[in-house]
Amino acid sequence: MNKIIKGGYLQDKKTYVVSSVGIISAVGAYLIGDEDIFTMMQTIFTLGGIYFLKQESSTKGKNNGKRSRKIS
Repeated sequence: MNKIIKGGYLQDKKTYVVSSVGIISAVGAYLIGDEDIFTMMQTIFTLGGIYFLKQESSTKGKNNGKRSRKIS
C-alpha cells in the first residue's frame, strides 16, 4: 500500500503523465468537435511547456557526467 501512495513506478513521472493525458484529451476534443483548432493549440503549448519546464528543472545542477568548468 505504501508503494501505491508514494507513486511506485511513476514516482517522478506524474507531471509527464498529466501533460500527456492533457494533450491527448485536447486532440480528442478537437477531433470530435468540442473545441476549435486555436483552443487545442493553446492547450498543447501550455501542457508542452509544463512538460519541458519539469524536464529542465530535473536536470538543473547536473553536468551529465562531464566536468563543469568555471569561467572567472
